[in-house]
Amino acid sequence: MGSGNPELISPRSARVSAARRLGRRNFRGKERLFLAEGPQAVREAAGHRVDGESTLVELFSTVEAAERYADIIAEARAAGARVHLADEEVVADISTTVTPQGVVGVCRFLDTPFADILAARPKLVAVLAHVRDPGNAGTVLRCADAAGADAVILTDASVDLYNPKAVRASVGSLFHLPVAMGVPVEQAVRGLKDAGVRILAADGAGDRDLDEELDKGAMGDPTAWVFGNEAWGLPEETRALADAVVSVPIHGKAESLNLATAAAVCLYASARAQRAPGGCRSVTTN
Repeated sequence: MGSGNPELISPRSARVSAARRLGRRNFRGKERLFLAEGPQAVREAAGHRVDGESTLVELFSTVEAAERYADIIAEARAAGARVHLADEEVVADISTTVTPQGVVGVCRFLDTPFADILAARPKLVAVLAHVRDPGNAGTVLRCADAAGADAVILTDASVDLYNPKAVRASVGSLFHLPVAMGVPVEQAVRGLKDAGVRILAADGAGDRDLDEELDKGAMGDPTAWVFGNEAWGLPEETRALADAVVSVPIHGKAESLNLATAAAVCLYASARAQRAPGGCRSVTTN
């Protein structure tokens, strides 16, 4: 960091005030900016590009964090982001976490048009319909990323994925795969079906069993999983849109699985089937 005392941004700075307001959805939508907190998220944001433009536009860091994460600070500057050093109190004021990690980034929205996702002919998609908890939404996104999904779609009845809690729960996965937001569920299903994608609704009351579907070899085709609300699942009208309603079997005494766990099981089942002989990802091209 060099010698001497670095100049710190004032807590009364307009830049600090603008960043602080991004904790609220209406300001995020107006500015088309959101917060990424912690070294992992900031590192991913600094390396992410949309049409050649860095997603990270601004970074607030304590002096201690700037020294600890010097590589992230250098990458942020190389990406063209404005880097501000600040007291711990200033970074904590911008942060929405109880225990801030000393770095908070301001990022451009990076949602992908639904039409672009369809044009890419996706093989595995997670559709979040009526999902209201930001932590669950971010965790499902992380599961989809880990399972190798091609995209995630949030319907217009779901939570804002730029909510700071959702961004944290994604642990950087928000920057890894295309995400379409605010798509009406009927439009999402119709578009995916037209693109040759099978629609499976995940529901504990489903009339199909995931194990049976796997045993029948019915899981290797391009698939979109539709996941519903944490408390009341999927409404009947959404279930009716699916090609099949599938339940995750409960072999033990647990009453049910939470949303993120069920999503992980379903997405990995499809990923495994698609990579098996005869699955839609069994043949790769150079």
